[in-house]
Amino acid sequence: MSAPHSDRLRTVFLRHRAGLLLTVLLLWTTMLAGTALLGLSGGFLTASALAGAAGLGSGFNFFTPSAGIRGLTMARIASRYFEKLVGHDVTLRIARDARVWFFRRALPLAPGRLGGTRTGELLARLLGDIAEVDGLWVRALAPLMALGAMGVVAIASAWLILPEAAALLAAAALLVGVGVPWLGVHGRGAEERDRAEHRTRLRNLSFEGIEGAADLAALDALDHWQGRVDVAARQLRARDRRRRWRLVSSTALHGLLTGATLLSMLLLALSAHGQGRIDAPLAAGLVFLTVALIELWAGLGLAWQSLQSGRVAVARLHGIVDQPPMVDEPVQPQPVPTVAATLQWEQVRFAWPADARNVLDGIDLTLAPGQRIAIRGDSGSGKTTLSSLLLRLHDPGSGRITHGGVDLRAYAQEDWHRQIAWLPQHAPVFAGSVAGNLRLGDPGASDEVLWAMLERVRLGDWARAVGGLQGWVGENGATLSAGQARRLALARALLRGSPILVLDEPTEGLDVDTAHALLRDLPVLLEGRSLLMITHDALPEGVVDVVYRLQDGKLFVD
Repeated sequence: MSAPHSDRLRTVFLRHRAGLLLTVLLLWTTMLAGTALLGLSGGFLTASALAGAAGLGSGFNFFTPSAGIRGLTMARIASRYFEKLVGHDVTLRIARDARVWFFRRALPLAPGRLGGTRTGELLARLLGDIAEVDGLWVRALAPLMALGAMGVVAIASAWLILPEAAALLAAAALLVGVGVPWLGVHGRGAEERDRAEHRTRLRNLSFEGIEGAADLAALDALDHWQGRVDVAARQLRARDRRRRWRLVSSTALHGLLTGATLLSMLLLALSAHGQGRIDAPLAAGLVFLTVALIELWAGLGLAWQSLQSGRVAVARLHGIVDQPPMVDEPVQPQPVPTVAATLQWEQVRFAWPADARNVLDGIDLTLAPGQRIAIRGDSGSGKTTLSSLLLRLHDPGSGRITHGGVDLRAYAQEDWHRQIAWLPQHAPVFAGSVAGNLRLGDPGASDEVLWAMLERVRLGDWARAVGGLQGWVGENGATLSAGQARRLALARALLRGSPILVLDEPTEGLDVDTAHALLRDLPVLLEGRSLLMITHDALPEGVVDVVYRLQDGKLFVD
């Protein structure tokens, strides 16, 4: 399913169209001022040389061209400054908004659709492809548009002086501005995609090697992995070299054509002057006009190549975010009840697309307001699938899950997710402050509320020891023990204030004493919330009201 027209990547650029168009205008003004400056200077110097000292003292118009040269110089400096200022400002704004757009479109696909995409692949999209898109306007579109407008002005100016010169410039513009770049990029889309895929492969290997460095070292596989990284780097380097040679070849052909254009213009201007059709200053002006255009055309190859790379990057980004969601939003969502209501699984069946076997086969389950239940079972028995259906990461193949008698599919996902606080099996602890981690659960929570929650989960002493709410928490909880990280993640979930708490393997990786201490605290911490706990461990007495076992897709009271 494609994205709605209102949320395509082009809307990010349209949002900044005023700044983008102003960038083009300023760039065109810079080009125009530079070209006019060179043409006027060439004509003025030629006229001065021909007039000689006697002419300069007897009525030669010295001041008007001099004033024009000074004015064009100042105009070029000013337009160049503001073009850089506006161009960089709008590029940074697009960089910000493009990343927000990508996250907004990609996050609803997690974890279902994005579960099959490697983390390194997503990083490649976020870092490499969006970086290509960031500069698409200032590196490709703006220069091409400004050069096109500049070419029209230059050809029109040449026409007023000598029509044959205008025809020569028009032919050169087509050859140099369209023909040579077309030869350079024609049929190269597959090569650009291949280059992007190899760049992604290198990032994948590098990222996964860093993430799994400890395991690779334990397996004595670091050298093997480094070899794979080196091979990927050499393959990418070969493609980069091929791309550079393509650009060099285009540049060489560009140089031959522009040299021929300049020589032809020189011969044409001398011939026209010899025939008395134009005077010497205008003939010189045509030659210098051609020199100025050749200088501007020098960046055409790079602009066209940036345009092609940007188009490939846009396609790759949309390849991620245009995937259809795992569940559909209702056309007219119903409001979620504001009072606590009963959850019911009614003859729920579910099978993964690649598996004909039902992971859940006719599940009936009731979770009353304030009730605490646990689902036990072996790995792969479908426990996490049961909770993912409650979270509406997927929908049942048959049967339904209701809340207060209303099918969950009738609620907007955003509204329904507000009713649930979820502590996944590998709940992350983010690099940042203690407060920053906690306020992910409640952005508006005061310091007093955060301290109260830390005390409730028995992390008050730890927080004071690490510097209070502004104490630093290492990436992935590197500065915390497993039990502390789990309690911090639980505190964050409890701060949501949602009436339903879902815990997926809350004691995974904890020793028995730490796990039991955490579980015994749960009944008090919940404060009347409903609890669905997924676990394979035995539970201490009093933690939950009832324990079920999931086996062969069916639930049994344990």
